[in-house]
Amino acid sequence: MKQLSQAVEFDAALLNKYNQPLPRYTSYPPATELSTDFDRNAFKTAIAVGNHKQTPLSLYCHIPFCETPCYFCGCNTIITQRKEVAEPYLGYLARQIRQVASLVDANRLVHQLHWGGGTPNYLDRTQVEFLWNQFNRHFRFDDAAEISIEINPSYIDREYILFLRQLGFNRISFGIQDFNPTVQEAINRVQPEAMLFDVMDWMREAGFESVNVDLIYGLPFQTQETFQETVQKTLQLNPDRIAVFNFAYVPWIKPIQKRMPESALPNAAQKLKILQNTIAQLTHNGYVFIGMDHFARPNDELAIAQQAGQLHRNFQGYTTKPESDLLGFGMTSISMLQDVYTQNHKRLKDFYQAIDANELPIEKGIRLNQDDLIRRTVIMELMCQFQLSVQDLEEKYHLGFDRDFNDYFAQEIPQLDALEADGLIKRWSDGIEVTAIGRLLIRNIASVFDAYLGDRTGDRTITTFSKAI
Repeated sequence: MKQLSQAVEFDAALLNKYNQPLPRYTSYPPATELSTDFDRNAFKTAIAVGNHKQTPLSLYCHIPFCETPCYFCGCNTIITQRKEVAEPYLGYLARQIRQVASLVDANRLVHQLHWGGGTPNYLDRTQVEFLWNQFNRHFRFDDAAEISIEINPSYIDREYILFLRQLGFNRISFGIQDFNPTVQEAINRVQPEAMLFDVMDWMREAGFESVNVDLIYGLPFQTQETFQETVQKTLQLNPDRIAVFNFAYVPWIKPIQKRMPESALPNAAQKLKILQNTIAQLTHNGYVFIGMDHFARPNDELAIAQQAGQLHRNFQGYTTKPESDLLGFGMTSISMLQDVYTQNHKRLKDFYQAIDANELPIEKGIRLNQDDLIRRTVIMELMCQFQLSVQDLEEKYHLGFDRDFNDYFAQEIPQLDALEADGLIKRWSDGIEVTAIGRLLIRNIASVFDAYLGDRTGDRTITTFSKAI
């Protein structure tokens, strides 16, 4: 791998030209390709293959409950203040953990565990400890495992945060979205500035190894000036990593977004300017653009791994851990195992019924073919390392025996030529390099190798995916 510059360049004309709805490529094929016409035995077969290879494990646990709705949210959530709903859910989670763990070789090490939502701190401390013990009883954790949790700062205190760290969580993240009170009211996520600084202080006091925060641009009533203030206050918090997400207004998919005033949303030109200012602020203050929406300190392991060509990506985002089998627990959770992806039932009732029937709670899935695996490698290398070694790809998949990279991707070459002409990539005899301008359009570059994209025509493409910027 070449040592690439970590600079990012902003070209408004190119961003406007390429600003179209595309998958985020947390996986390839994207989750939209999962089908209910799927042989669930393929899940067990994939686990058996991982057992034979002793592939490391990454675990994800979904806690879907929230006390109040955030109008911008695109996650799979259940809004209720009846805390008693968590008790049966935890019971079914414990049963699914036992169910899946019985298929997994006990010697396989867990390198990652992440609790997401929803709101994981919807659970009280007794419930958190119960669920924690279920995972630790049935899986073997590496001593250096990343164990992370998302929290909502509105429903947490110092003692809870200290408890999480003492229990064993070593990474934590929380959503700021925006510091501006007018924006917070419009999105139904009111979080006083003093509270956010208190929460960060408690996390530092607890000794978390990494604290991550999320911001969102494109929300109602945001302006260049107000979001610049949000970024400045975020810099004062001094998090280890910052995610700056583009808000996708898709009320036809997420009807709750209709509660926000559409007329107050910044237009495309305003969003581009907000993004440009944000990138300038963060990079000027020492953060490295990792990819997509993510920034990290230069001494953060994400930045170091990217420079070494060892960054990985899955449904949990960017990671430094080796390629692992991802097991998803809870409703809607996604598993990625060898050549198989599955997603659990999205409805709580269906999730419960499957487990009561002693079945895997899988609603849909897909089994990847050889072409999928090749294209997945290409897309993930570009998404993570911003470069692709043609020689490494040809050797990994033995392409050179019958046809080389250019032969295999003959249909894609004209599109790569167009990207190169626009300055988004550089092509060498031994690979592809994403330029400083192309980094912000990495989804567009990756999409060239997406064999399914041509089937997503017309309204489906527009309504399914968010725009690149």
